[in-house]
Parts: sequence; structure tokens; C-alpha cells
Amino acid sequence: MTPVPDNAPASAGPIDPALMEDFVAASRILAHHGVLDAWGHVSIRHPKNPERYLISRARAAGLVSAEDILEFDLHSTPVDLRGQRAFLERYIHGEVYRARPDVNAVVHSHSPTMIPFSITGEPLRAVSHIASFMCEEVPVWEIRDCCITQGLLVTTSEQGSSLAKTLGDRPIALMRGHGNVVVAGDIRKAVQRALYAEVNAQQLAMAKSFGRPITYVAPDEVQDPKRVDDAWEFWKSQVIDQM
Repeated sequence: MTPVPDNAPASAGPIDPALMEDFVAASRILAHHGVLDAWGHVSIRHPKNPERYLISRARAAGLVSAEDILEFDLHSTPVDLRGQRAFLERYIHGEVYRARPDVNAVVHSHSPTMIPFSITGEPLRAVSHIASFMCEEVPVWEIRDCCITQGLLVTTSEQGSSLAKTLGDRPIALMRGHGNVVVAGDIRKAVQRALYAEVNAQQLAMAKSFGRPITYVAPDEVQDPKRVDDAWEFWKSQVIDQM
């Protein structure tokens, strides 16, 4: 269990209950749809202090509750662990927030259909309008370009920073043999992107099985969904009784 350091950062304080409810729902929605399993995690930048972020204690996403949420600075130093275990891979989140001031929500998953695209050199691109945020080829991060510590896990700031550089200004990056990281300006859009990145990977894999030429979504066809809030209402209704 990681002790709280003597120089622990100060808390930015509580967040709005409605945002906390959406934050908790995000983990459960992604678990419900099979994007997150017993591993993987969701975070949000603290709305009162951009130098802090929130993520659950080390717990399966489908079980996360408001009581599990912990606060960290952007170096992924805990404010107060309250006797809980922190995710080893929290450095993914901290380093992305450090590199991307525009990002307010991060999802790290092992989304199953995207793993093959991370190990084969087969480009992952958008074939669906709902996944048009992926119209550019999704970059693949290679952990060996940085350093290996515990298998393919991101357990240091150095590794997290390297991943953030591969992500660049894009909404998504693959992690070779591991998973992916998806980012957005808010938690609802991050969930939509994480969900439809997986759906798009399934659709692309199916299209490739036909052995026919594929028409990808073009840059001038990119459009964010206009009804994310409507989708969010539906997704949240599927897990609300579990919260």
C-alpha cells in the first residue's frame, strides 16, 4: 500500500455532485459495454484546479463508486490515499494532463478489438461517422522506445510522458500489445470516443474480412455527434440502478 508522502499536495476540494455522478457512471458505462474489464480506468481533470486530477482507487470499473475517488497532482502524487491502493498506471493520466491542457477526461482501456491493430501494423482508421474523430491513422506507442519496468504497464512518469508524446494532439493512441488511451474535453465525450473506437475497430475488422476495397471517413467528413447528451442519458440509464 502506497503511503501518503510528507509533502503531499493540497486538495483542490470537492467537485459538483452532478459531475461526480457522471464520473462514476462513466466507469460503469464502459464496463457495461465491455470496453473496460477488471482492469482499465477513467479520470477527469479537477474542475477547480487544472493541476489536479481525479481517478478511482485500484478497483474494477464496474464497481467504482463516489467513495472510491482519489485525487492526485499532475505528477501522480496522491493528495490522500485514505488507506487505499492507487492504480500503478495512473501516470498515463497525469502525464497526458501535463501535456494536453485541452484534455479534461482520459480513458485507458484494453478494448479487445483494438489490440490486434496495435501489434500487426494494420492501420486503425475511421469507417463510421460516429468514430470520425479517428479519421487520421491512430498512432501506436511502443514501450520499448522508452523503457520497460513491469511488462507492458505504464508505471513511471517517463513512460507516461513518452505515451503522451505519441498521442500528441490526437484524440486516441494505441499501446502495443496492451490497449489504448482516449482523451476528450469532457467526460461524456471521452466515453463516447472510447465506446465508438471499439465499435469502429469491430466494423473495420469485419470490412477487411470481405476482402474488398474500403472507403474510410475523409477529413472533410469529420463531425462530432450532435446528440451526445441524448446518448449519455441512455447509457447512464443502463447502469444507474447499480450506482
